[in-house]
Amino acid sequence: MRANFIFSEVWIGLRRNLTMTIAVIVTVAIGMALLGVGLMINSQISTMRDFWVDKVEISVFLCKKNDAFPQCKGSGGVNAQEQAALKAQIESMPQVERVEFENAAQAYANFREQYKDNNVLLSVLQVSDMPESFRVKLKNPADYPAVIEQVKGAGGVSYVVNQQEILDKFFGLLERLRWAALVVAIVLVFAATLLIGNTVRLSAYNRRRETGIMRLVGASNLYIQLPFVMEGVIAGLIGGVVAAVMLIVSKVFLFDGVQIYLANTSPLTWETVASTISLTMVIGVLICVLASFVTLRRYLRV
Repeated sequence: MRANFIFSEVWIGLRRNLTMTIAVIVTVAIGMALLGVGLMINSQISTMRDFWVDKVEISVFLCKKNDAFPQCKGSGGVNAQEQAALKAQIESMPQVERVEFENAAQAYANFREQYKDNNVLLSVLQVSDMPESFRVKLKNPADYPAVIEQVKGAGGVSYVVNQQEILDKFFGLLERLRWAALVVAIVLVFAATLLIGNTVRLSAYNRRRETGIMRLVGASNLYIQLPFVMEGVIAGLIGGVVAAVMLIVSKVFLFDGVQIYLANTSPLTWETVASTISLTMVIGVLICVLASFVTLRRYLRV
């Protein structure tokens, strides 16, 4: 098998069908980029779930002086005795694993640590703006509704936040984004497959005389197919490289940017990005190879 002949045929095919080849590259790049983003979102969701699963609590916020909450009207705030009585009441519940008190200074320090990159938000909040609260950890997450109903009616409680509900809504949104990206990626991959098939068919038609001569002189099926397959592989590789650049940009500007609002609790690692890029490039090349083989078997009858 002469390598020079194979590479010359590949160059001729790419040059004759330049517009279609560019279309294949663009479609593969966008499809693989969206597929990669979907995989990266999936990895980000899994990392965030692992991080937060043991940290979900009920936040029981206490009334402050002049609070606007209806249950706090006329209250001058919760004194030490009322705090102790409320803590004892919560700890006596069989579903409760532990109860921790957080005063305004601690809440402000934790807030500054979590949102240290958000200077605008930090500049408008002071220690006096932060409410005191009890952080309630349960033995079984299924018991959250029952405990919340009991705590809501306790004296000195302004409002109760179930962090599980907030996380479920947030993760639900991310799940929908992930599936939307994957669906669009699958559609584009299908479109790329059709484009690759059309490109190979046009290339084979333009070189039908050379192909016929090769069959007459006894060239093997692989020898005739290889130039067309390599054209698809080259287009797939270039599209994969473009997709890799798009994924790196997404990591820097999208995923790292979102971490500011997530307090950098579960950043997407470069190892995950590298594995995603490798996987999408392999998928892109395989699609091009399979589409080329199928198209040639149907139209060349070799």
